[in-house]
Amino acid sequence: MTTPQIAPAGWYADPASRHENRYWDGTRWTAAVADRGVTATDPLDPPPLPAEVASAATAPAASATQASATATPAAAARTMTTPATARSGRPRRAVLMAVIAAAAVLGLIIGLLIWAPWQSPPLLRPTGLAAGIPTTSSVAFHWARPATGPPPDRYQVLHDGKVIGSVPGTVTSYRVAGLAPDTAYQYRVAAVRGGKRSALSAALVVHTSIPPLSAARLQGAWTVHLKIVRGASSLTGHKNWEESWLASPGCPTGPCDVRISGSLNGHTFSTTLSRAGAAYRGTVVGNVFPCGSGSSSFAVRSTAKIKLSVVTARVDGGAWIASSWAGTMAVKSPYTASGSFYCPASQRTAALSGSP
Repeated sequence: MTTPQIAPAGWYADPASRHENRYWDGTRWTAAVADRGVTATDPLDPPPLPAEVASAATAPAASATQASATATPAAAARTMTTPATARSGRPRRAVLMAVIAAAAVLGLIIGLLIWAPWQSPPLLRPTGLAAGIPTTSSVAFHWARPATGPPPDRYQVLHDGKVIGSVPGTVTSYRVAGLAPDTAYQYRVAAVRGGKRSALSAALVVHTSIPPLSAARLQGAWTVHLKIVRGASSLTGHKNWEESWLASPGCPTGPCDVRISGSLNGHTFSTTLSRAGAAYRGTVVGNVFPCGSGSSSFAVRSTAKIKLSVVTARVDGGAWIASSWAGTMAVKSPYTASGSFYCPASQRTAALSGSP
């Protein structure tokens, strides 16, 4: 009794032949009646038969029924995996390509987020402010260029919160002139680009240099301390006293010759002191030390030579002015007589010091 052929799942009978079946994808399978083996033919170049099927087709007749009953379903099942594998490979390749494309798009998006040419780079505040070489009336300072991004359009310089000047974005230094000497000033710098201003830099304190004493201006009212240090034995009365003098410079600003007016031992005087650096010299002619005392005294025309030098100075109203001075006054008196009274020639020296 012949065992009927069992068609594997997915096969269907081809009405054109009793011994021919077609797989769903078009592969034709024909049962060979002569040797009860199974062969496959495919006009569209089907895949080669597995080795098991080929060996079953050439097996002896005595085992043909067994081969037909056992080998055919297994061979068919193994053969069936060939189209399935081909079909499943296509979706996997499509999925892989989709993943690669998505990764490329994601990388592009991340790159655009990191570097977006249509967005302006951040405007960094200036850093590294450092003082330059000052003068008695100016200060200078500089700063660092931005670490990243394009340079700003310009830099603004601020003092006490107000913009006092600016420089192009290619310049990183600034000098302020017209300042008071020996004075501290504080500055900040801001970068400006596209109409926007960065945060202010850290504050920088700079100090104008101290002028020499020779640059001090001698002016104003002074309290003058006098003390006879030589020739005091021939004098009666006090030998240490104070006077009030007024110094009037002959120029609108800075040091220059000074007109001194005031009193000297009760004698009113006015004279000009010529300046030479920090030193001043002048002469007073008059009744500095009269001869005698009281109603019987008479005037002596003495010559007093004054020498003084500025000792200290300070800033006042932005000007460098003398704050103290010291010197001497040498008084030379000729022999003078009046009636039965006279005073011999004499020389006296007084130490002078002035304070505002």
